[in-house]
Formats: sequence, structure tokens, C-alpha cells
Amino acid sequence: MKDFAGRIAVVTGGGTGMGRELVRQLVADGCNVAMCDLSAPAMAETRRLCEAARLPQGLRITTHIADVSDRAQVERFRDEVAERQDTDKIHLLFNNAGIGGGGSMIASDRDEWERTFNVCWGGVYYGTRAFLPMLQKAAEGHIVNTSSINGLWASLGPQRPHTAYSAAKFAVKGFTEALITDLRLHAPHIKCSVVMPGHIGTSIAANSRKIHSGNDSDVMSARQIAEARVRLAAMGRDVSAMSDEDLQKIAAERERRFREEAPTSAAEAATIILDGVKAERWRILVGEDAQRIDELVRRSPERAYDVDFFESLASEAGWRIGG
Repeated sequence: MKDFAGRIAVVTGGGTGMGRELVRQLVADGCNVAMCDLSAPAMAETRRLCEAARLPQGLRITTHIADVSDRAQVERFRDEVAERQDTDKIHLLFNNAGIGGGGSMIASDRDEWERTFNVCWGGVYYGTRAFLPMLQKAAEGHIVNTSSINGLWASLGPQRPHTAYSAAKFAVKGFTEALITDLRLHAPHIKCSVVMPGHIGTSIAANSRKIHSGNDSDVMSARQIAEARVRLAAMGRDVSAMSDEDLQKIAAERERRFREEAPTSAAEAATIILDGVKAERWRILVGEDAQRIDELVRRSPERAYDVDFFESLASEAGWRIGG
């Protein structure tokens, strides 16, 4: 699929981050887009940014509220796409939505763990199941599933467990690789790609915290403050004199750095992904840090979770978000 003009794309998590930039760049290429997200205001801003660039006449951008971890909501989203895009087929499916959280099987809240896993893995599975019949009706199609470099390396460093997100992203990677053969045998006009970004400058940290707290406030919940206190203490920080406000400030600064000091921007990531789709690459690494982590883990897989391995990684790949 060398050209997106006149096609119909579905993008989950289109309200912010890579999802927003995928929508913007697809629209700029003349593609009709249906996006879903949990936040109507975020999607409205994505749409405004697209329209500010002057849409080609007749182009459709539709927004839909859907929790991708809920099968019924994803199937309702599919039905809305068919109705509002006036179509029985789509050409591109970007299973992009994701959140963080649930780092520890021991110390983290079970609901948060399962919520993270169900969004990051369940969203890909339900999205593919729901939209596959519409992809089959198109002359050609492409499924793009967002995994992560954490689908290769289940770590943020030696002092932060990262189980729910990593488990989900490993599942996404394996599922997409298995789809290559399945599609070739049963729907050869559909291709698929697994996307493995490194550190991308998005608001995923802040958005994840808000989703897990159940509100859109910038203030952490009491549980999140308690977990942050335990996590910082485990990293060797003296938290005895830290107030809840101090912990809020530390979290806000970490979220800012994650968004603003990333080696790859969300817009750059979207360009790499779309170029990979056009080139029909099934494996799309995003960012120089992702390339380097992939290389280092493959070189020494049995050392990948040693403390000295992370120190080498931090030096060679600039990977420092686990600190």
C-alpha cells in the first residue's frame, strides 16, 4: 500500500501521542480516518489540528468514544465506523491505544495490573477481531499493532518492575508475528506490522495515571502516592521527610521529562511507522534507542536483566527513563 489517499483508516488511541500524529499524517495524505479514545476533548483537539491544515474536500474524520479493553465497546466502535464512514470496508487498522501501570505482581494493585494488560493486549485482540471482516472486504489491507521495545526487553531498569505492560507487549509482538502466516494462508491481500517504539515523547505516563485513578485530575490518588513512596524508597531515596506534595512534584517532573526530553517525538514516530507500512515491513523499530536495545538484547539475552547490562544500555542507548 504505497498511497493512503482515498483509503479508510481506523486508529485507536487517536486523542494524544502517537495516535494523534498518525491521524494527522494520514489525513494529510488524503486518508479518511475513524479514531477512538476515552477522551472526547482530546479527539476534538486532534480533529481541530487536522482541520487547521485544510482538509481535502470530502475527507471524513470521525471520532468515537471506546474503551478498547471492552469487547462490546470495540464492536460498537466498528459499527459506528461503518455507519459514519458510510462503508463496509476499511484498509488500515492501527491498534495503537495503550497505557502503563501495574508494574509489580506483588506490590501493585491487581485491578491496575489487569487494566493495563487488558488495554495493551486486549485492545489489539478485540480490535483485530472486530475489524478483520471489514479489512477482508477491501482490495488490500494492513494491520499495524503497537507493541514496544518492552516486547523485546521486559524492563525499565533494575529498580522498577514492569510486568503488566511488558507481558502485554510481548503478547502483541507474538500475535502479530503469528498473523504473518495466518494472513498469507487465509487473507493474502492483508499485511501486518508490529511496531516497537523506544522512548517516544508522549503523555502516556500522565494519561495512564489519570485512567487508573478514574478521573482527569492532575492530582495523584492516595493509592498512587503511597505506591510512589514505596517505589522511591526501593530505589534508595529517603522518603521519610517527603510530603505528599513533594511526591506529586516528583511525579509531575518525571512525566514532563518523559514527554519533553524523549529522543524521538510522537510526530517522528508516526512518520517512521507510516513509512514502514508503505514499505510493507512487518517489523518496525521506532527510534535509535529501540534499534540499540534490540541489538544489545539479541547479543547477550541471558544478561539482559543483570544490573550491569542496564548500566551498559543506559550508556550506549541513552536509556534512562527507569531511573
